[in-house]
Amino acid sequence: MEQLIKTLQNIAPVTGRVLLSLLFITAGYGKIAGYEGTAGYMEMMGVPGGLLPLVILLELGGGLLLLVGYQTRLVAFLLGGFTVIAGVLFHLIPSSGMEGMAAQNEMIHFWKNLAIAGGLGFVFTYGAGILSVDNRVKV
Repeated sequence: MEQLIKTLQNIAPVTGRVLLSLLFITAGYGKIAGYEGTAGYMEMMGVPGGLLPLVILLELGGGLLLLVGYQTRLVAFLLGGFTVIAGVLFHLIPSSGMEGMAAQNEMIHFWKNLAIAGGLGFVFTYGAGILSVDNRVKV
């Protein structure tokens, strides 16, 4: 049983990193594919569309770094902060002007963002795990 626990403890960090990273990689890629629409949506929500290249860099670049486990603590910190800010700007604030299912849907998205940030908090706290570039180069 101890060997199984040790194996799972080695696999769990990389599994978590992969699952979290896929969210950001696909979001970043989607923003490239729908650049004009995303910039317009950001503007409509009161966020300057000129920030979109930085958002793409953070999501796509940070997602890829998280995937391989390089500079993992820094990336987890940045992505976690970004996720909380995005949740507030794009879900919490808009939900205050809504009613019924629309408001409930936005609140679900807001709480999901907080849960993602919580997962990134674990990555920040405990690092990338042994199956990572950070472990290989001892960052």
